[in-house]
Amino acid sequence: MSMRKLALYGALLLLTVAAPFLFPAYQTQLATLWLMIIVALTWDMTGGQMGYNSLGNIFFYGTGMYVGAVITITLYFPLAEYTDASRSETFTFTPEMYFTGMVLGTLGAGLFCALSAYAIGPLFFGLRGPYFAIGTLGLAIAAGEIVSNIDILGGGQGISMPVYGGDFEVFKKIIYYVFAAMGVVLIVFLSWFYQTRFGKAINAIRDDEEKAEAMGIHTLRYKLVTWAISAFFVGMAGSISAFQLIHFEPLETAYQTINLGIFMVVCVLLGGKGTLWGPVIGAILFHVFKEVTWNYLLGWQWVALGALIVVIVVFFQDGLMGWLRHRKPEWFGIRVESREARASA
Repeated sequence: MSMRKLALYGALLLLTVAAPFLFPAYQTQLATLWLMIIVALTWDMTGGQMGYNSLGNIFFYGTGMYVGAVITITLYFPLAEYTDASRSETFTFTPEMYFTGMVLGTLGAGLFCALSAYAIGPLFFGLRGPYFAIGTLGLAIAAGEIVSNIDILGGGQGISMPVYGGDFEVFKKIIYYVFAAMGVVLIVFLSWFYQTRFGKAINAIRDDEEKAEAMGIHTLRYKLVTWAISAFFVGMAGSISAFQLIHFEPLETAYQTINLGIFMVVCVLLGGKGTLWGPVIGAILFHVFKEVTWNYLLGWQWVALGALIVVIVVFFQDGLMGWLRHRKPEWFGIRVESREARASA
């Protein structure tokens, strides 16, 4: 790695650490930005790198919320009593109980989602193209409806998470750094993962699955493992979001197919599918766009979002990274000979 790249990555890491102190009024928005980066990168693992466009990754996000909440609560209190809407008892979490529950709940959520993805994967990977997308969307919608009818999980009213007992400003910094650490780990992991033989194999599945199978690649195994890794990170992100939101409910918050379920796809399309930094850049640009329109164009924000999607589809079909690669190939290490050089050759 060149010194220039090392300096750039060092500066970005320093900015990540200093961001809550540089912009103290926007700590929640910065934490949400890292959430968008995480879900965009995980969606691109299957949608961009493997060619299986999912509309149901929000299933793992919502499931991670509930698994994290259930583990945190049941470590210390009966779940049925805690989620009973008519209860009069107050359940208090000490700082040690709170952070123990957060750590174990988040890890448990990631593992549960990964195992779930591996278990249900054979059913959904029998579908191709739009059928896979619609099938996974149906999974997320069905999960939200099912959970909203389970009383022990709070039903349609959802679950109230334990409240951090310390300074709320400190709490916002904690949530930001947890999301940021998870995002940095994911970026580092994927930068290595895509260069491995496994990464090349899922690219082969994207390019031509039949030829990949003919070459001896066990495509189903690669698809299951990739989806499981993606679900692991999304599930952990969902668990941390539960602590950040304090209260969440199934349809509008956990399994929000219309909002976050669509946003993660738009982030990848904006930045560029099948690249490492495309989803990151797309998530940053989309999050800024969303915050501006949701604050200054309230009532018209969905119109603005629809217009953005149309612009992406019409003018940037390969995303910003693809557009830049075409316009400035030398930035990506691609050598392009001039017309004069080709003519003389």
